[in-house]
Amino acid sequence: PVTQSKTPVSEPVVAPVSAPMPNLKPSIPYPSRCDNERRRMDECLALSDLGASINLMPLAVWKELSLPELTLTCMTLELADHSVSKPIGIAKDVSVKVGMFHFPADFVVVDFKPDPRVPLILGRCFLKTGRALIDVHKGELTLRIRCEAITYNLDQTSRYSANYDQMTANKIDVTDEACEEYS
Repeated sequence: PVTQSKTPVSEPVVAPVSAPMPNLKPSIPYPSRCDNERRRMDECLALSDLGASINLMPLAVWKELSLPELTLTCMTLELADHSVSKPIGIAKDVSVKVGMFHFPADFVVVDFKPDPRVPLILGRCFLKTGRALIDVHKGELTLRIRCEAITYNLDQTSRYSANYDQMTANKIDVTDEACEEYS
């Protein structure tokens, strides 16, 4: 089972980009994915979650950002209350801006009501792409690309605290099932 930690980034720093970014001197790991000039950016918060093996995005956020078509998936999610949810699809290669950096990320899109404080959940795969270093003692999260880095103080996140006892989906297990129509 995958258990989410509830540590949001300390300020609105994550901005999914609905169209590819211009081909400037890239500071992203995959510059070939980003070659158009115009892009639309919407700022929102995100939850950095070491326990999550996937990046989650609510369907409402996907629609609001006008992202490209979703890729179908056979994935099934088991929520904390042991109910099963089928994702709508996967948003591939979404460019996520954190500070001055842009990272490509795939998001599993699920039809649930987003928490307006942290509508995106960024899992281990995103943190790995961003070469995240987490210093628990200092309360810092550092993302790096090459020799550039940006650091966030996680101890300043108390303004985003919530009563998690009232939430039902505090754990998500990813279950891959073989689908006959895709085999």
